[in-house]
Amino acid sequence: MRLVIEKAAMRRLNNLPKSTRESVRRRLDEIAADPFARHANVKRYKEGGPSSFRLGHGQWRAIYRIDREAQEMQVQIIDTRGSVYR
Repeated sequence: MRLVIEKAAMRRLNNLPKSTRESVRRRLDEIAADPFARHANVKRYKEGGPSSFRLGHGQWRAIYRIDREAQEMQVQIIDTRGSVYR
């Protein structure tokens, strides 16, 4: 499945410390390779609908959506735990 990171999420990802940025990106790539498998720290994101999920990585959260028709995993938000749910 193709990984698509929206512009605002990419800006936030690029502003993370290098080790965190690489780790989050690696996790997103792993999930995109097999989005329907069980992954650690991934839960369904109820507010975003049935195809939305969140990845927890330390204090950071990535909210993404799976588009089965387009075969894309779209990362919509990357932010801190306290800010992402507002």
